[in-house]
Amino acid sequence: MPPTAQLCLVLHNHQPIGNFDGVFEQAYQDSYLPFLDVFEPFDALRISLHTSGPLMLWLADRHPEYLQRVRALVQQGRVEIIGGPIYEPILSMLPSRDRIGQIRAYSQWIQEHLGTKVAGMWTPERVWESHFASDIADAGIGYTVLDDFHFHAAGLPKDQLTGYYVTEEDGRLLRVFPGSEQLRYLIPFAPVDQTIDYIRGVADQHPGSLFVFGDDGEKFGTWPDTQQHVYADGWLSRFFTALTDNRDWLATSTLAEAIDSTPPKGKIYLPDCSYREMTEWALPVGQQVQYEDATRQLRSDPERWEAIQPFVRGGFWRNFKVKYPEANEMYSRMLSVSRRLADMKGDIEPEAWDAAADHLYRGQCNCSYWHGAFGGIYLPHLRNAVYQHLISADNILNQQRYGTTQWVEATVEDYNFDGDQEVRLSGDQMVAWFAPARGGRMYELDMRSTAHNLLATMQRQPEAYHRKVMAGPSVDGDSVASIHDRVVFKQAGLDQLLQYDRYPRKSLMDHFLDEDATIDAVSKADAIERGDFVDLPYETKLRRAADRIQVQMRRNGNAWGIPLSITKAVTMAGGSDELEIAYLLEDLPKNRPLHFAIELNFAGLPAGADDRYFSDRDGNRLGQLGKQLDLHDAAGIQLTDEWLGIDIGLSIDRPSGLWAFPVETVSQSEGGFELVHQSVCVMPHWIINCESENRWAVTMRLSIRDRNAKPSSQQNDVDQAVVV
Repeated sequence: MPPTAQLCLVLHNHQPIGNFDGVFEQAYQDSYLPFLDVFEPFDALRISLHTSGPLMLWLADRHPEYLQRVRALVQQGRVEIIGGPIYEPILSMLPSRDRIGQIRAYSQWIQEHLGTKVAGMWTPERVWESHFASDIADAGIGYTVLDDFHFHAAGLPKDQLTGYYVTEEDGRLLRVFPGSEQLRYLIPFAPVDQTIDYIRGVADQHPGSLFVFGDDGEKFGTWPDTQQHVYADGWLSRFFTALTDNRDWLATSTLAEAIDSTPPKGKIYLPDCSYREMTEWALPVGQQVQYEDATRQLRSDPERWEAIQPFVRGGFWRNFKVKYPEANEMYSRMLSVSRRLADMKGDIEPEAWDAAADHLYRGQCNCSYWHGAFGGIYLPHLRNAVYQHLISADNILNQQRYGTTQWVEATVEDYNFDGDQEVRLSGDQMVAWFAPARGGRMYELDMRSTAHNLLATMQRQPEAYHRKVMAGPSVDGDSVASIHDRVVFKQAGLDQLLQYDRYPRKSLMDHFLDEDATIDAVSKADAIERGDFVDLPYETKLRRAADRIQVQMRRNGNAWGIPLSITKAVTMAGGSDELEIAYLLEDLPKNRPLHFAIELNFAGLPAGADDRYFSDRDGNRLGQLGKQLDLHDAAGIQLTDEWLGIDIGLSIDRPSGLWAFPVETVSQSEGGFELVHQSVCVMPHWIINCESENRWAVTMRLSIRDRNAKPSSQQNDVDQAVVV
């Protein structure tokens, strides 16, 4: 008698671009390797396996023996390899050309290295929009796995989610499997019998049912406490034994086998969606809190909740670019590189185009573009990795266009898609972006030689889970629970470190503060803003010379209700690793002191290490970069990261007070709540008291030096830059 039900176990193993090598290795030892060790002896079982490109390439380099074992299982018909976009991007972030390019690139790699043709794919984070179907089909893919949540949102009840469906876009067909949320929460946290009983109960009511479990392979060993539970305590072995013992009515099959043996349930058009938790995380914080409270109240009436739950969902994934402006900055930079790469295809060497495309694809890896139960956008090393690859791609294209000559250019465009024009100053050494409509701030500063964005900062903002931080830990460290249910502090006192910024942590942000404002108040964002210059528009002019460019921004505003104006100009010269920043304040009141401060932030310079430190103009060390500094009559400061190989020097031609302090966020990760160092804020400030003239000026020079670069035989004369 043939089995009356099928179970497709679809594992998604992933590590993001930029994650630490030790994290890859630990996940390999805790999850990927022991899972294979347990699985191999159960020769009656079949699974579908997706390994993301970043992890697959790491495995090929560090553990080729693992891939040899997987290849053998593929040849035996026990493992189906499913593909997808090679570097695990959210598909809605990409233009169509990059969706297709990424999917085809990975299918080709798998064919060459694992000897199997890819027919199905993993949709990253199950983020779905209906128009994806045509691109996926055009990339050569026939089926994918989403969540049953998508199908409920389309109006299908639970009893119709016992198989797969066909969807189409522009006449191109794609088969879509509903992954079971119930199984996601049962496996591997519930007792094995509970999972088997659930499947049997549905199969008895609906003979021929097809069940799909599609979830992270890391929950088998890497997630907190699961290594002991899944392997040492034998959960996975018991689960595979139970599947083997019940194979008379329950067959495990790959997705490909399910399609061959089972007709589709029908046609479906799915709305733009993701899995349930993702739609919650995508909501604005206020609405997310309301959503959590409302659903908690509804769950208190189980009968009512069961009736209404299929129609309840949260937000739209793309709004992560609104919730986190830093995500939109990465997206905008990525899209700029993608467009430029597409425009230059056929005009540059094929090898250079391929190398730039690979960097672009790596820079599209999804993890740093959003945030939920994992660290995501709050992890600086992931953001830095995205920018590193995007800048590297841009550098390759510049090399093809300019060669080794020194050059500089200025362009104006709505680079971040907010309806306002931004300014880009770009040269052979660095690139700087300015937002005149947002206080004339500098919001990206790329150092080409190290491919590092010094303004990949992160604003401290409220999160819905901060309510849990205020309430304290509530899960015993010995218990095994889903990461969605754990409340664990990785360090004490986090509730005292919740601080929120009113503005993004960028540079050239102009503040007027009370005379008695302190570094403590400023660092905690408690100081009262007395001017209207931080976030309101500046008028803009560009000035060009043969070897240098300048953006000049001016605003007529007020401080304490007193009308005054600020003009600031930033000059970049070809071949130079220095920006000249000139400020002119006019119409100042006489005999009325004004406390003026210029905020600069620098990202990617971690705290807590002796090789990352402050020093004064004479080279005297002032402490690690996590230290708070309150200097007087300063002529500048230097920040050094020896590991990254960067020296940032700020020189000031007018003695100033100077505050420096770390910017740290309290954020959530799979391991618990933690404090994360995001950037270093440096803020020169002055008490301006005009006794006669109503003008005041200061000039600063910001140098960004690559400690590992060879000395240049040519030095540009930046002292001749145009100033206001």
